[in-house]
Amino acid sequence: MSALKIERGASSHSAYDLRDPHSSVEEKHTLAVLVDNEAGVLARVIGLFSGRGYNIDSLTVAEVDHSGHRSRITVVTRGTPQVIEQIKAQLGRIIPVHEVHDLTVEGPSVERELGLFKVAGTGEKRLEALRIAEIFRAKVVDSTLQSFVFEITGAPEKLDALAELMRPLGLSDMARTGVAALSRGI
Repeated sequence: MSALKIERGASSHSAYDLRDPHSSVEEKHTLAVLVDNEAGVLARVIGLFSGRGYNIDSLTVAEVDHSGHRSRITVVTRGTPQVIEQIKAQLGRIIPVHEVHDLTVEGPSVERELGLFKVAGTGEKRLEALRIAEIFRAKVVDSTLQSFVFEITGAPEKLDALAELMRPLGLSDMARTGVAALSRGI
């Protein structure tokens, strides 16, 4: 599978893309942006979103090429097809941006998120929290007499489901990394 690379100023429309670009239905898209790892780049990318009123559902960034000083920014956002195309085009025009990939339209991808959940409780609620964590394959990474901290990795929907089940059992705090994503295949 070939990756979609948006060159500065180039359009990413395809004759095989049958979605209506003028649709008003919002869609969730995961964008992977390869940038120079230098001061101010993240602020410029995020400024593009805030300056135009686009929302970010999830954001992760880390250096992925130490010798080339490049970082990968993964952004999950929502918008109509027209808005998503506009976001991709505008990202492609920012000078330290090298590549913009829309993993949602490029084909199958793998998305994962790490979450830490603190659940405070005693007695039966404590035991139930342990049972649910086992079902979700969450690991206990800290334990006191009053609480557990569970670590879970999976699709964002899996973390949402665990949080929903842990709330009545004493979910008192939560930290989530945001989505990390890669396209499948070559």
